[in-house]
Amino acid sequence: MTSYDVVVPTMGRPSLTALLVALAAVDGPLPARVLVVDDRPAGTGPSLALQPPGPIAGRTYLLRGDARGPAAARNAGWRAGTAEWVAFLDDDVLPLYGWRAALAADLRALDDDVVATQGRVRVLRDHARRPTDWERNVAGLEDARWATADMAFRRRALHAAGGFDERFPRAYREDSDLGLRLVAAGGRIVRGRRTVLHPVIDAGAWVSLRKQQGNADDALMHALHGRRWRERAGAPRGRLARHAVIVAAGGAAVAAAAAGRRALAGSAAAAWLAGTGELAWARIGPGPRTRDEVVRLALTSAALPFTATWHRGRGELRARRLARRPGPFPDRPEGVLLDRDGTLVDDVPYNGDPARVRPLPGVRDGLDRLRAAGIRLAVVSNQSGIARGLITREQVDAVNARVVELLGPLGPICVCPHDEAAGCACRKPAPGLVHEACARLAVAPDRCALIGDIGADVGAARRAGARPIVVPTPRTRREEVASAPERVTSFRAAVDRLLAGAPARTTARLVPVGHPARPTAGPEAVA
Repeated sequence: MTSYDVVVPTMGRPSLTALLVALAAVDGPLPARVLVVDDRPAGTGPSLALQPPGPIAGRTYLLRGDARGPAAARNAGWRAGTAEWVAFLDDDVLPLYGWRAALAADLRALDDDVVATQGRVRVLRDHARRPTDWERNVAGLEDARWATADMAFRRRALHAAGGFDERFPRAYREDSDLGLRLVAAGGRIVRGRRTVLHPVIDAGAWVSLRKQQGNADDALMHALHGRRWRERAGAPRGRLARHAVIVAAGGAAVAAAAAGRRALAGSAAAAWLAGTGELAWARIGPGPRTRDEVVRLALTSAALPFTATWHRGRGELRARRLARRPGPFPDRPEGVLLDRDGTLVDDVPYNGDPARVRPLPGVRDGLDRLRAAGIRLAVVSNQSGIARGLITREQVDAVNARVVELLGPLGPICVCPHDEAAGCACRKPAPGLVHEACARLAVAPDRCALIGDIGADVGAARRAGARPIVVPTPRTRREEVASAPERVTSFRAAVDRLLAGAPARTTARLVPVGHPARPTAGPEAVA
């Protein structure tokens, strides 16, 4: 049976209790763990006193998040589990009866290249009247792609991708970002048959203005994924261009009036009024058109273009800064696997002569730093020259001994002696060498990184669930560089990136929900 954990980030909403009741009531295999991440700022409200029903009572645990947003909370949750799959639910959804059984069926039917499955979201609404503007906004979840209201991911895919990107501070676009990265890495995301209900919670009269903060995240998406990210992520185009025109017209009207140019001010004001009126009617027309709704939408429509463009402009400045920072992979690896030729030493085809071994610049220093940090090392190397009769295994071993002599201890050296025709499981990009090295290091693949120079290294790491980093050389093909999830300019830079990682910033122990979570004195990994 396929095992799965359930992760629920929460801000302490009362709906969380109903979710746990529904999760316990539905039939099907039970989750290995239900991990509730309390992501409220410290001192906000009383401790969560959850009482999960019998079937999940002994499987439910509470973590204290760092109040850094849902991306960080979800990362803390899935890293605390161990199951093969991780199912994320929002704390305001209700799994329908049979959700567990449907999830199990969804997971059993998946091919190996499927990295995630999306559940179906049904938004509760009053069909006896037209929906309000906010209700239509929430109803968009029914067609949204990769919405984490109900998403299940392979754990190894989360590890390989580094989880959710914590540079996204809101529950907006962090799911699209992860989906784009997984698909770019060659994975598939499919829609399952399970269903959750999503109520429309009253969010206040000014929710449409608060939601404009998401324009800042759109700027970061553009910086990270290019201008066509919406098309690839299935996100609607939005109205930002129209908002910018309205703001420009309003600004021109004010400036012209201040300069005493009445005709220009009048024309600009008319353009502003026309644009604002069109926006207001686009929101009012499909709705119930009650007095309160009309007044609220008229007022917010006047402010909305200015709010949207302000957040987008602020987001553009922020995105330029954030895009230069490392994204996912905040954890320092326990093991680093190393390609030999082209990564550690000069790539001499079918080299059987130890005298021809030449370490590449910066490699010895980088390896010394990895060893000083206590990170275990191993070498994974294709040597098809053995199968071709061009070199012997003894010659390969002699060359490897010279590499160790020049660069210091490298841990186990795993060699594939086959050529492409053998169809073996060890020749990169097959994952066999990675699995062998990890087994000999006693480190799980998802806690290892692999530094290499070609696409075969990336493929082997991905298939095994390790983290690939490419250091391109002149023989690295352009498409291999472009498709690499992480690429750096030198071995030294790869080591810098790996050592810059910090332990997962979970600030509470994993405890049964019947006991209050007690903050620790500092960061603590949970498992």
